[in-house]
Amino acid sequence: MTLIEYSSESQRIAVDEIIDQFTIDRDKLDEIVSHFIKEMRKGLNAPVKSIPNGTENGTYLALDLGGTNLRVCQITFWGSGKLAIKQEKYEISDSLKTGHHSQLFDFIADCIHQFLIHLGDVHDSTLSLGFTFSFPVDQTAIHKGALLRWTKGFSAAEAVGRDVVEMLHEALERKNVPVKVVAMVNDTVGTLLAHAYENPTTIMGVILGTGTNAAYVEKLDNIRKLNLNGSGDMIINMEWGAFDNERQVLRLTPYDEKLDQLSLNPGEQLFEKLISGDYLGKITHNVLLDLVGRNLLFSGRSSNKFDNIGAVRTPHMSIIEADATDDLAYAKQLLEVEFEIPETTLTDRQIVQRICCAVGLRAARLSACALCAIIKHLGVENQKSAVGIDGSLFEFHPGFKHNLKQTMREILGNNADNINLEQARDGSGVGAALAALYAEKDHADFSSQL
Repeated sequence: MTLIEYSSESQRIAVDEIIDQFTIDRDKLDEIVSHFIKEMRKGLNAPVKSIPNGTENGTYLALDLGGTNLRVCQITFWGSGKLAIKQEKYEISDSLKTGHHSQLFDFIADCIHQFLIHLGDVHDSTLSLGFTFSFPVDQTAIHKGALLRWTKGFSAAEAVGRDVVEMLHEALERKNVPVKVVAMVNDTVGTLLAHAYENPTTIMGVILGTGTNAAYVEKLDNIRKLNLNGSGDMIINMEWGAFDNERQVLRLTPYDEKLDQLSLNPGEQLFEKLISGDYLGKITHNVLLDLVGRNLLFSGRSSNKFDNIGAVRTPHMSIIEADATDDLAYAKQLLEVEFEIPETTLTDRQIVQRICCAVGLRAARLSACALCAIIKHLGVENQKSAVGIDGSLFEFHPGFKHNLKQTMREILGNNADNINLEQARDGSGVGAALAALYAEKDHADFSSQL
């Protein structure tokens, strides 16, 4: 990054102080890793038995309920890590998201029926389906789980507290669709299952995108709470976004505190709020507004558009961080045209870029702490292993992947090179179908989540 020519000493001091608040040194990395491992070992439950090894075969349906679209897939596993996918997307209207749950699930059943007609695969025999449902659920079996709360703009009435699979089955029966939901997973477990099918050395599936979470492969004899006998592996859904809500090791800046207080769930999901793409732009925005208010940025001038809550999003950060032009022309276009800030100097734009980089770097370093904690817990530092990672932050955010790997090297030393961070795509579909495959063969089991 080019050396910034600050307009005043007070401006330099203020920016340096802010950067320092977002900096995580080596000692802090080790402290976070140690606390993460301690929290993991308090109680291990929530497993899914059986890990794909690439030999699985068969044809299954998969359903992915996302924030905007519903995706229905037919996935054929050929073995040897090979597969084929046919899929269709269906847009979910706001009225369906906010109406009665029966309308939403009837719509889902109709979409499945339309998809089968399009495939020419409607017949009397019942088809098995895996359902990716990434809303908070108290899951008590592979095909059973009560909805705890809606997120992502959904508020379908009289659904909270009810079994999700049961609601879908009721709709499938009303619509006379010959499909049985045999497995339900979240996107993180799905990512792990899907990536393990392609790469049997996979030990972890991670989401680093709008939200964040992880699932990993645990030895059965380590899962004390379930009093299970025998040996083998299970998948643990971490729900790591809630790590250290008690604030024992996480250090929140005033800008993080502001974000938390204005969120829908103050005091909850603190780890996620420091890492995921849904929040990084908002944290950056809080910093920039503070500097503007102190007359240390944009000469104290802003705009109605820039002042709006949530104006700065993580994709805006990506544009600014990736700007390598001498005068930061892309940042200038974004700030002066899209955000209608009257005028910016090169120093202004350099400060904005420095803030964006600091917030993004902290997110990558915290993510690395969580990854390394799981790796250390499993004791696989010396083994060649893969981590399947899905999400826009990992895939697209400038420098994120590099900073993640570099921080892992700080924590694990040369052993970090044994861990391959691999892009994982379509876990929500392929993983759900694999869960259906195992459930149909009675190889899978779930308990309530960690």
